[in-house]
Amino acid sequence: MRNQEEYKNIADGDKSKDGQEGKPSILKDWIIPLLTALILVLLINKFAFFIAKIPSESMVPTLNVGDRLIVTRIYNKDKLKRQDIIVFKSKEKDETMIKRLIGLPGDKVEIKAGVVSVNGTKLEENYIGQPDTLGGSYTVPKGKYFFLGDNRLRSADSRYWDDPYIDWADIEGKAQFKVFPFSDIGKLK
Repeated sequence: MRNQEEYKNIADGDKSKDGQEGKPSILKDWIIPLLTALILVLLINKFAFFIAKIPSESMVPTLNVGDRLIVTRIYNKDKLKRQDIIVFKSKEKDETMIKRLIGLPGDKVEIKAGVVSVNGTKLEENYIGQPDTLGGSYTVPKGKYFFLGDNRLRSADSRYWDDPYIDWADIEGKAQFKVFPFSDIGKLK
């Protein structure tokens, strides 16, 4: 038979004699930490970095279909450098793409017999998969960028678009690390 003190403890939320609760509070112990973690993940994804998946063969051999990358958000245009691997939205293709940055605003990009020159200087491109002989000359407008895939023979890149340039506002971030497959984890070059 229960005494009066036990009934009082049950009515007070089952507190023990030292004032601590005997049963865990689902709200305090589970829901609040989970919501806090979810909000933190969303903020990090929105403002710091995100994971991108390689959708095509356009960056082979550097990146393969299905590879996962950590991509850092870029807030300063001056942080972009030629040959960085960049994630951007293509309005022409209506999709997110991953390509190598070749031309910065004001650059003159020339492609002859598969050799790329920027402002008269040949680029050292030891990352090229299959070269392509498609050529052309491009002057990158202010606030715009020019991109090529590493697998030139199979890359739908700036050379093929009606408007070959990507606006600064459409750049989402710079690929930094490969995190999947686990056998290839490492910093991108």
